Amino acid sequence: MTGRVVNPDRYRRMPWKNGGGETIEIAIFPSGAGLDDFGWRISTATVASDGPFSIFEGIDRTLCVLSGSGISLAVDDAEALALDPDSPPFSFPADAPAVARLIGGPIVDLNVMTRRCAWRHAVRRHRMEAGDTVALDAAAMQTIVFCRSGFVDADGGSGSMPLTSNATLIIEKGFGRWQLRANKPSVVFVILIDPANG
Repeated sequence: MTGRVVNPDRYRRMPWKNGGGETIEIAIFPSGAGLDDFGWRISTATVASDGPFSIFEGIDRTLCVLSGSGISLAVDDAEALALDPDSPPFSFPADAPAVARLIGGPIVDLNVMTRRCAWRHAVRRHRMEAGDTVALDAAAMQTIVFCRSGFVDADGGSGSMPLTSNATLIIEKGFGRWQLRANKPSVVFVILIDPANG
């Protein structure tokens, strides 16, 4: 079992790349990287006003609305798409112009970004009732679990690790099978990251 829990008091607050708001950085690779040279990055942000998203050249991005009424997001020349906490994770190129309009007040979102030439990612949301389980296989790829709400235990075979609201479990690639078990109604996001040429 090689996994570590990062609690919210260890996250890093910093301004958006375009200066339009604040982001909370959950995890970044490599450690100590900045907004212009990361391989992958996971963060949350509060969107409190309409406006453009930051441009990240060469980056693919997935956005999940965590709370609030939602946003209308227009990427490049595509028709605007309404996203709310019930919407599936939405992926788009972060180097395309994107403009968000709030539907009914501020929102909080989860963002996963990977450098296109080196990494790729997938994001899955699981709504769990007490006693529900989710199986994870971290043998082939980096696996990260963000517990948005509730309380789950993560077991990698040699004891469980508790995950409370807004805590994150980072499991290193190659460290086998894990199981999440909800102790009460919970929402978790499972993020899978692997090399782009893998």
